[in-house]
Amino acid sequence: MSSSTHPDFKHVKAPHKVELNQPSVFLAGSIEMGKAILWQDSMSEQLQDLPVTVLNPRREDWNSEWKQTEDFGPFKQQVDWEMDYLNDCDVIALYFQVGTMSPISLLELGLHAASGKVVVCCPTGFWRKGNVDIVCSRYGLNKPFETIEELIAETRSRLAKACEAKETAKLA
Repeated sequence: MSSSTHPDFKHVKAPHKVELNQPSVFLAGSIEMGKAILWQDSMSEQLQDLPVTVLNPRREDWNSEWKQTEDFGPFKQQVDWEMDYLNDCDVIALYFQVGTMSPISLLELGLHAASGKVVVCCPTGFWRKGNVDIVCSRYGLNKPFETIEELIAETRSRLAKACEAKETAKLA
């Protein structure tokens, strides 16, 4: 991977909107404040040499005091942002970190497993690894990777193929 940033690379964090006119990846997975590592930033850095859009749900101004109800504007905005971009992206990179519960990530796996665009990392020790493994097997997803490095490598591969396909389509 080149250390330089591609001129078309974009890293978009919730709640900011972007038009998806190039291959894109949604960074789904463990976010639990105080427990989850900042894996999204690291992954984004590993993809910056590609002409892609990285969609990061980790919101800078998140407030754990927010009411988690549909009628509370900032919370609904966050959930809508996530649902919209999960549907619209090309790849969903899903990371389950050991030591977190990640209930929304489990929900997202269930919602998008049949889409064919989910890549999963679920290390041994994640509290619901068995469930994740079975869902992945049943829906023809990759056998969940043990390391985030493997997740990054597979995500890069899929995004690179999407970039090549886009270039080929332009030439046709």
